[in-house]
Amino acid sequence: MISIVVPAKDEQETLALLSAEVLEVVERERLDAELIFVDDGSTDDSWNEIVRMTCRDPRIRGVRLRRNFGKAAALSAGFAHARGELIFTLDADLQDDPHEIPRFLALMEQGWDLVSGWKKVRHDPWHKVWPSRVFNRLIGWATGLHLHDHVCGFKCLRASVAREVAIYGEMHRFLAVRAFARGFRVTEIDVNHRPREHGRSKYGASRFIKGFLDLLTVWFTSRFGHRPAHFFGTVGLLHLAGATAVLVLMGPAAGLVTGLLGLVWMAAGLSAEWTLAAQPPRRLQYSVAEVAGTTSHARDPAPAPETGSRE
Repeated sequence: MISIVVPAKDEQETLALLSAEVLEVVERERLDAELIFVDDGSTDDSWNEIVRMTCRDPRIRGVRLRRNFGKAAALSAGFAHARGELIFTLDADLQDDPHEIPRFLALMEQGWDLVSGWKKVRHDPWHKVWPSRVFNRLIGWATGLHLHDHVCGFKCLRASVAREVAIYGEMHRFLAVRAFARGFRVTEIDVNHRPREHGRSKYGASRFIKGFLDLLTVWFTSRFGHRPAHFFGTVGLLHLAGATAVLVLMGPAAGLVTGLLGLVWMAAGLSAEWTLAAQPPRRLQYSVAEVAGTTSHARDPAPAPETGSRE
C-alpha cells in the first residue's frame, strides 16, 4: 500500500483537481493507495472540500490541524496517519505532476529508501530559481548529499524513514539530508514541473534566510547533535591554547580574557550535554482538530528531534 500525503493551506481551487489526477494514476497502475490531505489551518473552504471528497471516495482521508503549524508539522501529521509501506509527499498547488508516481515506484523497487524529485525544468520566477540553485549547492557542500533540488516537495520515502526521521520547524526542506545522515539510501529523479495556474506561492524571500539558518542547524545536529561537548570543547581548548600567545603579544589582560572565553566555551558544551541527558521527550508539534474519512489509528508519534534525545 502507498500513502500520498498532501499538505494544503488555502488551496480549495486545486484539491478536487489534484485528487482526480492522483486517483486516475492509482487506477491505471492498479495501486493499493490512500490519499491523505492535511489542512494546515486554511481560512478558505479547503476543509469542507476535503470532507466532501472523503464522502465520495473511501480512499481519501483528511486531517485538519487546529491552526497553521507549518509544512513540516502538516507532513508529520500526515505521516502519523499514513498506513502505507511507501509514502509520497507532494504539494497541493498542482505544480507537482502525479503521473510521475510510477517512475518513483520503479526507483524504490531498486532498494532506495527515499527518492527526491528534481524540478529540472522549473516553471517559477527567476528570483526563486537562481537563489534556490545556490542554496542547493550550499546544502550539498555542507552535508555531503549532493542533490540538484533538496527542497522539492515531491518525494517518496519508506514508512521506516517517516517514523525515524523527525522533521520540525521548517526542516521539511532537509528531509532527504536528515535521512541520509542516519544511513538511509537517498537518490533523486527529474520530474515534470508545471506552471502555477491557481492561487499564489505561500513562500517569500525570507525563506532563504530561514533556510540558511536551518542549514546551520542541520549541519550542527548531524555532526554534534549527540555530542555537543566535542564542538564547544574543541573551540574552548583552542582558546586556551591561544591564550599563551595572546598573553605574549597583547599583554596579560588580553590573555586572561582569551583564557576565560575558552572556559566559557567548554562550560557551554558541558551544559548542552547535561540538557540532552535530562530533557524529556518533546510533545507533538501540532494539534489535530478532526479527521475525516475511513477511521484508523494513527501511528505512534515520530521520535523527538535528534537534538533532544540520545540513541
